Amino acid sequence: MPPGWADDPRLDGLEVYRVGGAIRDELLGLPVADSDFVVVGSSPEQLAGRGFRPVGRDFPVFLHPERGDEFALARTERKSGSGYAGFAFHTGPDVTLTDDLRRRDLTINAIAEDRSGRLIDPFDGRRDLERRTLRHVSPAFVEDPVRLLRLARFATRFAAFDIAEETSALARRLVASGEVDQLVAERVWQEMSRAMMHPRPSRFFRLLREFGALARLLPELDVLFGVPQVARWHPEIDTGDHVMRVLDVAAADERALAVRFAALVHDLGKGITPDDALPSHPGHETAGLPLVEAVCARLRVPSACRELGLLVCRHHLNVHRAATLRPATLVDLLQRVDAWRRPERFEQFLQACQADRQGRKGRVASPVPEIDLLRRAAVLTAEVDAAALAARGHRGPKLGAAIRDERIGRVRRLLGRR
Repeated sequence: MPPGWADDPRLDGLEVYRVGGAIRDELLGLPVADSDFVVVGSSPEQLAGRGFRPVGRDFPVFLHPERGDEFALARTERKSGSGYAGFAFHTGPDVTLTDDLRRRDLTINAIAEDRSGRLIDPFDGRRDLERRTLRHVSPAFVEDPVRLLRLARFATRFAAFDIAEETSALARRLVASGEVDQLVAERVWQEMSRAMMHPRPSRFFRLLREFGALARLLPELDVLFGVPQVARWHPEIDTGDHVMRVLDVAAADERALAVRFAALVHDLGKGITPDDALPSHPGHETAGLPLVEAVCARLRVPSACRELGLLVCRHHLNVHRAATLRPATLVDLLQRVDAWRRPERFEQFLQACQADRQGRKGRVASPVPEIDLLRRAAVLTAEVDAAALAARGHRGPKLGAAIRDERIGRVRRLLGRR
């Protein structure tokens, strides 16, 4: 129970309950960051009169004036159109706590707590927590496509949980009905990005594929499953399986979101390789660039993720060939990925490429010496003293050429070549 809630005088005389994820996480013994509350039998005027600040546009939600916690009036919802926004909400003194909890997605998220600490659990969410089961609250699950994304995300976060068969059936119905096509980009990215930050994010995408939703939301990724690769380089053969392994490696190494996104999209070009070229994928790096751009535009992916995704898609093979590249080519690679001006992004670029190498069957722990080689090359070439070269009389284009020559020389010595 959050400190100060039970004895908060602003709540005296109100029927208030703490609800949702905070209760679930406490019962699971997990840390709780924020708590949400439902107020039953009240009105916007009553809450505003007690100093609560209204923030909800679609239905009344208020912020506590001191703590900033969210307090929503108990509400019901009725399907009135398509998609996530196609609902009519009703609040009023006739709406009960059970009415409010019934509209939630999963039973484990439909548990409430009163000010005395007593739990109200009309849909047996505690039983499902004990059984490690994700189960829908009501058949209305199929009315909101966001619930499918949340189901896959919770299954990813709580890896030990299984999805009830009847809930999986509803998820498939939701896709078949076309509701999933109504999802707005912001919600897809919100749930997908949160899922990617869990320890094994591949489960999110595999579940979406199982439900039939991946082909609707990320067809560029869905098509990779079943596409063969050369067994010598990819013992796992299947490209979709490889991408899932790469993503999980990036997650296991606790990489940033941009790295995980780059891991997800780095091989999209293999989905359009002509059949007569398989299992090889010549030119898949450049072929994948417009596909990465399309995904980023459709889902409104943040620029940091987009930029890194494109860099890794285009240059990951050159990273794996780094030890055999000509010194001048290696210097050109460092320049193309902006290694000297953006060293932090360059490090993320290398992390994604390392995950690509290790995301292969039986090679998770394999060393990737090319990554260390490129790190050392970047440091050595960044240390070239432009001022000293200018003092020797190099100016304009000649100075640029002198800097490049010095960098190439340093890389040549690093590689042990004459």
